[in-house]
Amino acid sequence: MYRATRRTVTLSLLAALAACGSPKSRFKTYNGPPVTQIVVNKGARRMYLLHDTTVLKSYDISLGNEPIGHKQFEGDGKTPEGIYFIDRFNPRSEYHLSVGVSYPNEQDKEYAEKLGLSPGGDIFIHGRGPLGNALAPKKQDWTAGCIAVKDEEIEEIYAMVRGGVPIVINP
Repeated sequence: MYRATRRTVTLSLLAALAACGSPKSRFKTYNGPPVTQIVVNKGARRMYLLHDTTVLKSYDISLGNEPIGHKQFEGDGKTPEGIYFIDRFNPRSEYHLSVGVSYPNEQDKEYAEKLGLSPGGDIFIHGRGPLGNALAPKKQDWTAGCIAVKDEEIEEIYAMVRGGVPIVINP
């Protein structure tokens, strides 16, 4: 009579999974120079990951559905402009993966408060995911204020960028 141990069962499951092949992971690794800054040029629809002054990667981007001007209020469809920081990572994003931008800053909050409005929030660099893949062929700028790239590109960005990295968003 055969008695399987927990270790035997675990090893058997791992071997079975390896034999079947696993789906391509969206979590990449990166061992190059650290990203020290992200620069977004909204007008050119380009984003750059830099190490000091060297461009490591660049991407075509989509913006908020009202891309001209600085985000001021919740629901305005604009992408912020100014200096912010990467402040969080969401591996369960509806948009494949996402990297958080620290909008709103204190000035953004003060401006909106003076007018009795919410500045909004939840600004991310993210992939397309199912919604973006449906909208992207029809509209260049389709987000609610975020910066969108292709799903395979957000996988690179997610691996390369660390919390605290400044992001400069230019008009």
